[in-house]
Order: sequence, then structure tokens, then C-alpha cells
Amino acid sequence: MTRYPRLLFAMAMLWLLGLHMVLLAASLPVVRHLRVHARAWPVGLAPMRLVLLSDLHVATPGDSPAHLAHVVAQVNALAPDLVLIAGDFLSTGELLAEAAPLQDSTAPLAGVRARLGTIAVLGNHDYGAGRAPRVTAALRHEGVTLLDNDAVRRGPLAIVGVSDANTNHDRVPAAIDRGRAVGGLAVMLTHSPDAIPKLPAGVDLALAGHTHCGQVTLPWIGAVTTGSHWGRRYACGVVREGDRTSVITAGLGTSNLPIRLGAAPDLWVIDVGR
Repeated sequence: MTRYPRLLFAMAMLWLLGLHMVLLAASLPVVRHLRVHARAWPVGLAPMRLVLLSDLHVATPGDSPAHLAHVVAQVNALAPDLVLIAGDFLSTGELLAEAAPLQDSTAPLAGVRARLGTIAVLGNHDYGAGRAPRVTAALRHEGVTLLDNDAVRRGPLAIVGVSDANTNHDRVPAAIDRGRAVGGLAVMLTHSPDAIPKLPAGVDLALAGHTHCGQVTLPWIGAVTTGSHWGRRYACGVVREGDRTSVITAGLGTSNLPIRLGAAPDLWVIDVGR
């Protein structure tokens, strides 16, 4: 007779766990903070505030354009000097993906208010199904500067945009050469953290996404998968190796299934200065 109450209890717990996973995936990102002390920062120059986003995956369930608009408002309240987006604006070939037109998906990004603008690179999903040219055009329409193994100068920083390593679009030497040409302190922005070990000395700050911090992490086990060839080395958060600091964000959206467990969506506020 006790079998059925136990079964009902187990089913209720599983239902609550599933609800938690769905609601966590659809929640606004946790805001995480980091101060980076740049040895060569110009004397007397005020620090710069960077906001790092990634893995928007707009049009996947829970990651609607309306949700992105709320995130944009959250970003604007942080008063960023520069917003950096590490790719995967959309999703491809997944459950109920592309529920919104491409232009509607990226439209909220036009509302970003950053003194030095918004810079982005594409992610592996943006290259899928030959959509890279359309995604590029949509982002530029919203005023986003898109880098493809290229670099631009913003204040004292050279933002080096390395294309996605997961899909073999990265050309690190070419991007670094462009960074040297524009001058300034090099900051690498890329989608997959697999590009980080390819960096030469002198790039002291690297920013990436792609891993979703595992998206589903289990107690005592950790991330089920990271999507990185380096396993958990660059799975999540701040990684310090010598003089280099790398930041891997959990991102905003989800991949494959609209669920998260133990890996809340997040964005990073990175104050760089002397």
C-alpha cells in the first residue's frame, strides 16, 4: 500500500525539478563582477566598464526577443562603456528553434546604450545553415560592430575579435596582427574558449562563452558537457593562467533543450583600469 504514495511523491519531485530547470533557464541573468588591473593602463585615465554577453539563442523557448529586451534594459542600468557579445545570437536545428523572424530576434540590441558601442563575434550556431551573412546584416542594422578575425580600437583597448574555433573559423594570428595594427591593450573576444590556448603572450584578457557553464551541472560531478575540446579547463567563470585572465560566461540562453540546472544564466561586468 505504501508503494503508490512513494511513487506519487517521486513523480511530484521530478515535476518540481523540471519546473525549476525551465524557470531557471528563462530567468534574467545573474550579474557577476570582476576588476582587472592592467599593468600598462595609461596614467590618469579612468577605468573602462565592459559588459560581456553571450549565447543569446533568441527564438529558442524561453529566450524570446521580449526576454532579450529585458536583458538590454538590465545592461543599460549598469552604465557600460562598451558591450561585448561573444556570439550564438540564434539557434539552429534544435527543438522549436527560430520561433521568431531573424530581424525581430536581433532588434532589441539596437536599444543598447554604451558610450563606445557594441562589438560582437559570431558563434557556431550563427554559422549553421549558411546563415552567417544574414545574421551579419541583421546585427549591423542594429548598430553592432561585428568582427571576423579582425580588431578595432576602443579607448585604450584593442578589441581582437577571433571567429568561432568550434567551427574552425578562427584565425588567431591574423586577428592578433590586426590588433597590433590598431594599437592599444589587447582584449580577445571569441565564442568558443578553445581559441584561448592559441593566444600569444601579451593578450592578458580573453572573453568567451559557448559552454553555458555546462547548462546542466550535477552535484559532485559538475558539468555534464562543456562543448569544449579542453573539457572543464575553460568550463565557466574566471580562469587565470600566468598573466592572462580569461572570463567564460554562462550566457543568456540555452542550447538543445530550454533547461538549466546548477548553471544560472549570467553576464559579466568587467572594470578594466590601472
